[in-house]
Parts: sequence; C-alpha cells; structure tokens
Amino acid sequence: MFHFFLKDVLLEIRRQAALAGLVLYLFATTFICYLALGVQGRNLSPATWSTLLWMMILFSAINVGAKSFLGERKGRDHYFFSLVPPEEIILSKILYNFLLILLLTFAGAGFFVLLIDNPIQNIQIFVATLVLSSLGFAASLSLLSAIAGKANNSGVLMAILSFPIIISILTLSIRVTKDCIDGLDAAVSFDSLAMIVAIDAIAVALSYVLFPFVWRS
Repeated sequence: MFHFFLKDVLLEIRRQAALAGLVLYLFATTFICYLALGVQGRNLSPATWSTLLWMMILFSAINVGAKSFLGERKGRDHYFFSLVPPEEIILSKILYNFLLILLLTFAGAGFFVLLIDNPIQNIQIFVATLVLSSLGFAASLSLLSAIAGKANNSGVLMAILSFPIIISILTLSIRVTKDCIDGLDAAVSFDSLAMIVAIDAIAVALSYVLFPFVWRS
C-alpha cells in the first residue's frame, strides 16, 4: 500500500500542472466571489459564508477523486492487481486522495479567509470538520471513480454518482461551519461531527469490501 501511495505522489510531483490548476481554480473562484461581493463580503451571513466555502471545496474534491482511476491507462490495472491484493490498492488511493483533498481544502479555506472574511470563532472544531470531511470525500470518490472507470462516458457518470453520495457530508459540514461562525459551544457540533465520522467509517469499509468486486467486473 505504501509503494502504491508513493507512486501516486511521485506522479503528482512530475505533473505539477494538474495540482497547480486545482490551486488556481480555488484562488480564481475565491477572487470572483471577492469581486462580486465587494464590501458586502464582510457582512455575509454564516449560512452563506459556509455554503460558498464548501461548494468551492466540493468541486475541487470531485476533480481530485475523478483522477483516481479515470486517469489510469487501460490494462495497467490488470498489471497492478497481479502484484498486490485489490484492497491494498483502494486503501492507497484513499490515503493519497485524502492528503491531496485535505491540502486543497486548507488552501481553499485560507484563500476564503484572506480575501473574503474570517468569521470563524471556533477554530478547533472548524479544522476537525475540514479533516473529517476530506476523509469522507476521499473514501467516497475513490470508489466512485473505480465504478465510473468501468463504463463509457465515465466522466459524466462520475459527476452523477458523486452528488447523492457526498451530499450528506456536505450538508453536515455546512451546518458545523455555521455553528463555528456563530460561536456556539463545541458540544453543539459533536453530534454532527459524530455523524461525519460514521459516514467516513462506512465509506472506507464499503470501499474496502466492494472494490474487489468492482475490479473483477
């Protein structure tokens, strides 16, 4: 699993344009929001601020997850599966996508705070939400990328499948972020965070169990 994770990291370093493009997308999206909102950006409601932030993070995460298996050359997966069990491959993909999505998530939040506003009052809960949501996105999108890679028009299928799966994580993340902006006690967000943890655990477990069947199909 470590060697396959390292392979993805080295490939990402070699093709730096892809990662730079995602960072540029985050910055450009945030800058457009800054230009559109102007002075009003400093007076956004907590719900609006958190929704704009997580929608930006969502599309970046989908772009990262889509590269998991859609970017692999045809036939290479058969060679990989002759070397290691498929479970190790999906775990390496989840780990790699988690770290990359987490990096982009913090970058997007940093751009938003820098250009729009920093209304977050509970930093610890907000950071925990970013980490847990990134893990949920990585686990869900890695498996969906493997499923979409088996079909024609895989890019379209990836977008269709991903929305209903990750909408629950997105809704909970927006709710917790709103609570962090309102300055509510951390205990108020514990139930939502526990639900995100449960979704993450289910997504990782299902990816581990179902991926071998997806590969054999």
